[in-house]
Amino acid sequence: MAPPPAGVAPRALRNATNEPPWVRRVLIAAALAFMTLFLFVPLATVFYEAFAKGAGVYWASITDPDALAAVRLTLIAAAISVPLNLVFGVAAAWAVTKFDFRGKSVVLTLIDLPFSVSPVIAGLIYVLVFGLQGWCGEWLRDHDLKIIFAVPGIVLATVFVTLPFIARELIPLMQVQGIEQEEAARVLGAGGWQICWRVTLPNIKWALLYGVILCNARAMGEFGAVSVVSGHIRGQTNTMPLHIEIAYNEYQFAAAFAVASLLAALALVTLVLKYVVEQRVKGQKRSAGDLAE
Repeated sequence: MAPPPAGVAPRALRNATNEPPWVRRVLIAAALAFMTLFLFVPLATVFYEAFAKGAGVYWASITDPDALAAVRLTLIAAAISVPLNLVFGVAAAWAVTKFDFRGKSVVLTLIDLPFSVSPVIAGLIYVLVFGLQGWCGEWLRDHDLKIIFAVPGIVLATVFVTLPFIARELIPLMQVQGIEQEEAARVLGAGGWQICWRVTLPNIKWALLYGVILCNARAMGEFGAVSVVSGHIRGQTNTMPLHIEIAYNEYQFAAAFAVASLLAALALVTLVLKYVVEQRVKGQKRSAGDLAE
């Protein structure tokens, strides 16, 4: 912490930079009121409506064949897209932070592209490329391959919208860590894979886990891009968010809120894991900053 300016007493400096207690209380109360109105009340409403007609109706709703198929497809899409983005995220972060090359800024921009493009537009792009009337539609039809309105299209859309999460979590940390440890390992005779497994990955494990948690949460909750490429085929291409929408539009409110409660429960678990890992990541970044200094 920098010393106070000459002629300014520490107490005077604190009074100049700290807001009055009533201002802090008002801001905290406003934040809590906002969170209660827009977060806690809707969340409580989901669970209340899910169990409003009793545990029997709730159980029947979540064990319905279409609901189970939606849960299964959601887990499949997440189980495929998250590992793919894990590999991509580590590779992209390694390339950006450990090497200098032309087009690095372009790579960073492309990594951020899913943040700036609407998921619906991403889904439409896949329809344009892989649909029956798309660029590859005729070839796919001749080879009896189906991408759009099938599981591969859902996985592709999920991979696209979740692509930046792991890479963007790793890049700042790896930039702070620098390349000194990798260079030392190279001087001692370690190969590329040895450096990766024994130096780089141990140093980024908590940030990597944090990125995986965020990526998985987005994969399970994605609606826009998946809605475009799924075709809404019951029991086949409906994920949990799509199943909730269909059930709600058909006035099956108990079924909609029951499946929504599952997603909400997964979100709460993700939030707890996120908090735990976030504390580890902060400690890791502080350690990396101390080493850099």
